[in-house]
Amino acid sequence: MTYEEQTKITKTVIKAAVLMLEYGAESRLIETVAQRLGHVLGVDSVEVSLIPSAIVLTTLSNKKTQSSTTTRRAHHKPINMSIVCDVQKMCYKAEKENLDIDYMIKTMKEIEPNYYNSWLIVFMVGVSCASFAYLHGSDLMGIFITFFASAAAMFTRQVLARKKFVLIITFGVTAFVATFFAAMSQIFHLSSTPDIALSSSVLLLAPGFPFVNSVLDAVKGYLAMGWGRWMQAVLLTSATAVGIVLAFTLLNMEGW
Repeated sequence: MTYEEQTKITKTVIKAAVLMLEYGAESRLIETVAQRLGHVLGVDSVEVSLIPSAIVLTTLSNKKTQSSTTTRRAHHKPINMSIVCDVQKMCYKAEKENLDIDYMIKTMKEIEPNYYNSWLIVFMVGVSCASFAYLHGSDLMGIFITFFASAAAMFTRQVLARKKFVLIITFGVTAFVATFFAAMSQIFHLSSTPDIALSSSVLLLAPGFPFVNSVLDAVKGYLAMGWGRWMQAVLLTSATAVGIVLAFTLLNMEGW
């Protein structure tokens, strides 16, 4: 294998790894898929080093006497398991049919996020948060207020995401909007269970996936990744708390 061929393989494998990292795959899965792709393409070994914002990948060939190393930055993107599944399907098909590097390059160019209709997401988030309020014993008016507050918060989150605001600011503003509208149930005495409406309306901001991934990474030995993802989840939770506190502070200042 020539060095040019190995470099092309290295760039292809790290592109697949970066796709999986950006869209929320756990570290062990990223490393495993990268190693399997490298094996299909003919290199002896693939070594991967992961941090939350970048990947360093090295391939070894010619009985591990020749190496090629490259680094790629991973940009934060919304969690999307369809992308991760598409990369895994590509890996399985390449192994089964012994496909070449041109197939992998072509396939990765065609991988696109599977986005749902934005209004459908707003509606379903409102329904899910309202259902949570119902399960916790909220009255009918509290359920309707939870639906409205959480739907408005999700719409706000989508708008800020399209404007490419920093994720922490997006979470803080979204929590502010959800709390502000949910607090109407207490201010105007619309519901006998305002506390349930307040807690249920910010359910959409729970960073469950980053917390789960951080624990999985730490348990499986990827401590740097686990710590980084855990800190990200904590910062998002803190931003949510700040948004809630600011909403209550504003309402108290207005005398509501």
